[in-house]
Amino acid sequence: MTKTVHHWIGGKPAERAEGTSGNWGPVTDPATGAVTTRVALASPQEVDAAVAAAKAAYATWGTSSLAQRTAVLFTYRALLDAHRDEIAALITAEHGKVHSDALGEVARGLEIVELACGITVQLKGELSTQVSNRVDVAAIRQPLGVVAGITPFNFPAMVPMWMFPLAIACGNTFVLKPSEKDPSAANLLAELASQAGLPDGVLNVVHGDKVAVDALLEHPDVAAVSFVGSTPIARYIHTTASANGKRVQALGGAKNHMLVLPDADLDAAADAAVSAAYGSAGERCMAISAVVAVGAIGDELVQKIRERAEKIKIGPGDDPASEMGPLITAAHRDKVASYVTGAAAQGAEVVLDGTGYTVDGYENGHWIGLSLLDKVSTDSDAYRDEIFGPVLCVLRADTYEEGVRLINDSPFGNGTAIFTRDGGAARRFQLEVQAGMVGVNVPIPVPVGYHSFGGWKDSLFGDHHIYGNDGVHFYTRGKVVTTRWPDPAEAPAGVDLGFPRNH
Repeated sequence: MTKTVHHWIGGKPAERAEGTSGNWGPVTDPATGAVTTRVALASPQEVDAAVAAAKAAYATWGTSSLAQRTAVLFTYRALLDAHRDEIAALITAEHGKVHSDALGEVARGLEIVELACGITVQLKGELSTQVSNRVDVAAIRQPLGVVAGITPFNFPAMVPMWMFPLAIACGNTFVLKPSEKDPSAANLLAELASQAGLPDGVLNVVHGDKVAVDALLEHPDVAAVSFVGSTPIARYIHTTASANGKRVQALGGAKNHMLVLPDADLDAAADAAVSAAYGSAGERCMAISAVVAVGAIGDELVQKIRERAEKIKIGPGDDPASEMGPLITAAHRDKVASYVTGAAAQGAEVVLDGTGYTVDGYENGHWIGLSLLDKVSTDSDAYRDEIFGPVLCVLRADTYEEGVRLINDSPFGNGTAIFTRDGGAARRFQLEVQAGMVGVNVPIPVPVGYHSFGGWKDSLFGDHHIYGNDGVHFYTRGKVVTTRWPDPAEAPAGVDLGFPRNH
């Protein structure tokens, strides 16, 4: 029987009511290709209802005590921990990633909930006393109001949790528009927040497509928008929301490089390349999709990667033996496959071809095997585009300088890594490379929750990275208060119409 996913507005599921669109979208099980769920697609009126609920809730939540907010968040953290298997199962059922990977996603999201639990420290502000005679200056941070988050299909729990826990901890109310391809996890996150004692309307979920997105970007009561997704959509979000007077952080796509120097431990580098390129079926913005082999190590490194890749077990995400699951949709699978089938004509050596792969008993699933392309040119489609699938490109460079120049010439600047035993080379790389996140012998340098996540160049639109200190600053605005209190022992001295003097 097909399940139905409704919006979550004002602390409860928003079932069919007057003014709703009546439109529904299909959600498939990627392992079988079968439609298992239908999800409501919001009309502008339904977005209005969610924003109105958030605006009404802000009247009290925005002035609530830090103690009240953190008490809810501590309870929420405990509930999320208790339900992590249930959340992960929903992710596997609708996204397709293996259960262990889904559990890892929930764990990384919990880091930001834990950061939000400590918001009292992040919002302490600053105070300077006696800047002039009996004059004090205080800097404080206050919430924005109603803020929105638009999140991608590849991390249906983690990316929303990168946004709303911190936003509501800062005193904002939130409207989440998750991907319509795997919507169920978002509703469970909202339901658990309600069970934790979050007041109705503080966290709302509206499902939908571009209609819902545009309604949020144009809504006069939405003060800020957070987004994670592809670069073309990130650019559109930033341009449209900014034109409507909103604060925007829009994280875009990536083409993450791993530079392997001749002195590197090639076994460790090959292990890292396979894990970072093919984990979560390559459907993550921090995947390593391009390995740059420097010097004479290229052939040996490619062989080591191939040996490991051929051993990866592909199957349904709910099978404990599976190490990689299917792709999210059949259309996406076909697009990923096109980069592999066209690679040889553009000069690449196809070492592994994962197209045409199927799993016995699940022939209608969205399957693709692991692909490895060697000697890829920088003007090929497989290199220039963000493939977002299990395709690893290997490029060759004669020197460190050539390798860094190749990386820096990319329009993307999300994450990068270097594998070397040379501390001097690693230090030079982290200073010279043009990317927002750098790993040294770490292939996927996603920062922990108390540092911020974000890229450079076409991987980020807006000034703020996500979560960490940048996240707190994005979801608050500064105010400076200058105060002078008369000394009660002194009589008033009259009015001075001159410019205030600091000395």
